Amino acid sequence: MTDFRGVFPYLVSPVDASGHIRTEVLSHLCDDLITSGVHGLTPLGSTGEFAYLSNSQRAAVVQTTVEAANGRVPVVAGVASTSTSDAVAQAKVCQQLGADGILAILEAYFPLQDAQVEGYFRAIADAVDVPVVIYTNPNFQRSDLTLDVIARLATHPRIGYIKDASTNTGRLLSIINRCGDSIKVFSASAHIPAAVMLIGGVGWMAGPACLIPRQSVELYSLCAAARWDEALALQRRLWRLNEAFARFNLAACIKAGLAIQGYDVGDPIRPQSPLTADEREVVEMVLRDIG
Repeated sequence: MTDFRGVFPYLVSPVDASGHIRTEVLSHLCDDLITSGVHGLTPLGSTGEFAYLSNSQRAAVVQTTVEAANGRVPVVAGVASTSTSDAVAQAKVCQQLGADGILAILEAYFPLQDAQVEGYFRAIADAVDVPVVIYTNPNFQRSDLTLDVIARLATHPRIGYIKDASTNTGRLLSIINRCGDSIKVFSASAHIPAAVMLIGGVGWMAGPACLIPRQSVELYSLCAAARWDEALALQRRLWRLNEAFARFNLAACIKAGLAIQGYDVGDPIRPQSPLTADEREVVEMVLRDIG
């Protein structure tokens, strides 16, 4: 199995007024992130506004990312649906487009029982020949993954990773203690990445890394080298960006930050709205202070 670890920025999905993916902008962003040293790219995560895109738009985002990466770093593409059959179809398309892994996301309208949640993720992993990262975000999902479900999914030969976007770092330690080496933990921006690395995490998949890739890679390198005093000093400085994210709409915040940095990524997809001038100023000030 491919070994995923390190910093995987959650990419935005730049969309123009007519609904077309701004492929040149996305390609430029991918190239700059790779040049900055990131370890992988994740299109169609939460920052990628997957819930607001059509399947054709999703495919365009994945294809553009794979072509821009050109084998330099792995691409782990998000797959999300309320329907198992649709999620399986998306996963197959992502693999055909060249994705090196799948980030499996469960959307739910009606609440689901554990066996149904487990079946959704197993069906995706059964349908592809690439590693699968299971994703849980209790703040937005009606049906969370329990520790029992995570432990059972960890026995699947292609499910080797979990990205947990709860704010409960103790839950991450419980996953690590329960599953051992059978599943590796990625942090989200809701967690403190250095703390997750300290307890045994392997990296983070998160939107802020789009805006501060060099600093994120430096933080990962310090953690990997167990230089914890330096890592925590840098983490304290970078945490201000996470605090800004928590205040505003996620995609709007990252797109505003990228626009400030010169990327013409456009506005978040409606019905979301862009940051106000005052909110944008907050993001700009934090980015300026971080450097």
